[in-house]
Amino acid sequence: MSAETYRDAWGIPHLRADNAVELARAQGRVTARDRAWQLEVERHRAQGTSASFLGPEALSWDRLVRRARLADTARRCFAALEEKDPETAAWVRAYVDGVNQGLTGTGPSTPEFARTGLAPGRWEPWTPLGIWLATHILFAGFPAKLWREHITAHLGPDAVALFAADGPGTAGSNGWLVSGERTVTGHALIAGDPHRFIEDPGVYQQIHLSCPEFDVVGLAVPGVPGIAHFGHTGTVAWAITNAMADYQDLYRERLRRTGAGVEALGPDGTWHRAARHTETIRVAGEAGEENVEVEVIETDRGPVIAGGPEGLDDGTPTALTLRHPPRVTADLGFGALLPLLRARRVADVDRALDAWAEPVNVVQAADTEGGLLHRVAGRVPSRSDANTLRPVPAWEPGHEWEGWHTPPRAGLTDGVAVMANQRGPATPLGVEFAPPHRADRIAALLAGKERWSAAGMPAIHTDTHLASAAPLLDRLAALDDLAPEAAALRDRLLAWDRRMDADSTDAAVYAAVRGAVVRRLAAHPVLAAASVPPAYPEVLLPWLALVPRVGYALEHLLRAPDLYGIDRAGAVRAALEEVAARPPAGTWGDTHRLAPWRALPDTTHGEEPGLSGDHDCVLCTSAVPGLTDRAARGPAARYVWDLADRRDSRWVVPLGASGVPGSPHHRDQRQPWLDGELVPVVTDFARLTKETDV
Repeated sequence: MSAETYRDAWGIPHLRADNAVELARAQGRVTARDRAWQLEVERHRAQGTSASFLGPEALSWDRLVRRARLADTARRCFAALEEKDPETAAWVRAYVDGVNQGLTGTGPSTPEFARTGLAPGRWEPWTPLGIWLATHILFAGFPAKLWREHITAHLGPDAVALFAADGPGTAGSNGWLVSGERTVTGHALIAGDPHRFIEDPGVYQQIHLSCPEFDVVGLAVPGVPGIAHFGHTGTVAWAITNAMADYQDLYRERLRRTGAGVEALGPDGTWHRAARHTETIRVAGEAGEENVEVEVIETDRGPVIAGGPEGLDDGTPTALTLRHPPRVTADLGFGALLPLLRARRVADVDRALDAWAEPVNVVQAADTEGGLLHRVAGRVPSRSDANTLRPVPAWEPGHEWEGWHTPPRAGLTDGVAVMANQRGPATPLGVEFAPPHRADRIAALLAGKERWSAAGMPAIHTDTHLASAAPLLDRLAALDDLAPEAAALRDRLLAWDRRMDADSTDAAVYAAVRGAVVRRLAAHPVLAAASVPPAYPEVLLPWLALVPRVGYALEHLLRAPDLYGIDRAGAVRAALEEVAARPPAGTWGDTHRLAPWRALPDTTHGEEPGLSGDHDCVLCTSAVPGLTDRAARGPAARYVWDLADRRDSRWVVPLGASGVPGSPHHRDQRQPWLDGELVPVVTDFARLTKETDV
């Protein structure tokens, strides 16, 4: 048995092996070599041990992981996989073996290990499942239920709809499928860009996996075998976006301590024994390590993730349990991964996705024979509507899970399907969706040309028109009796082309006025009363922050017939006058800069580049209006899958293929990514550079 590693001009790994198991081992090995530090961070995050080297800032995350029992869930899911699908379990084991081989001797050559004094730890067979869980546990945004409850307590139930928007903690994507009848080749195109927090190293790994059974290019998740979300086998290609489905529930529990432990009041009116134990988290600090004890409690609903028998830290008498499908079913959907690699037609992708669990996605696929697919994939429980809106009382009947929803399907309109987290095929499965601006803009751009080619897709990827600016501009247009400076600024904005281009001074002025409006609305006593949330764990607080909520819901707040008596015209006038008195001196890109997440702070790269785009642009580089212009979220990759000829496909990531600082491929894709360009997908091994035989 053997495997070979090749590289293209961008350092992207291309792997060839005698069979799928050896290929998985090679994928694990090359990922460890390219992304050793990233894998070590993700392993610790999945175990709830990251504070041992990242310090107190990571403690809240580690607490959540321990209390939610993510590592235990990963072990359960892998044990079930071994029993029900031994072939996939062996394939995952081979990947883990490869990771462990690749990590051998990695420490000295990777600067982050030297900075922290860490040595790479050993992976267990369940570690990839733990990484998948840790990556996606907050993906569906269950803390939004806490926000709905919080804002309802202050403003009443009507406030929920006012603040319904794609918030700062929600991951999304753009994706579009153009059928052969609308392309120059007569074969389909699939294109898009997943929006996630931009991380260094990147959250997606460009890779090519080839063996006698299959030959697939795509975007892998470092630490997880195969190609789950975005792939092209040569004859069929697929891509996903976040369906915005609601598949995680929060229960309020009544807990009591007894001599034997902890009990929880169930819906049958009786007290039931809860599982309980304690764990210790090591926390690195300037004064050395300290140990923090964590009580882990699990009721019949699920693990307690906030509060406990004594309530929250501020004394609020509550405890919250989290119920989510993998903990209930011991199935993380890894049984779909090998069948996806082996897919030859749309029907194969469709069957593979029947085994998908989480995250719940909208999937588009096309094949070389004209087959098309547009469906939801994932597991969403059937339960009461109340469960989807807010935490529900565990001691009341009527909140149990009763089976699973059938994933919806959809078709195309005029040969096109667009997915951008808006209401669509997944509508019956969710509560809050992204505003329709990105989807509407993509559809309008596609309608503007009768036939499309792969080369034309970057113009859609990089479109910067901001439709959500309309409500604020309408409010500005209605102002009268303005001072000369404010009137001139208002007229300038009304003449603006509504494009959030990095070199635009008008976009900078608009963002400054928007931010000032957000801050003024959030400071009004009516809304400011909601600025202090209950003492939930720190890791959940971004969903409860008032200023980002006002910023992302601004168009709803400005268009509502009434906003609790708040003088919105006065707030807009004051914001305009504020900016007119001190207008921004530069362009949108001067303040709208990339802010990638790094496990360790790094100042060696200097100032990050300025970005075009904004939260509701197709080029979705999300600032947080009223708080910061910096963008922590954006396109974590871009891709175009061409079904006429895979060699005409293109892709790009924000930084590069390598996670090793100083590598020539650490940041070599940053400029193409910034410029809206894509780099070639190469699949011919004769055009690649052979790296090693293993």
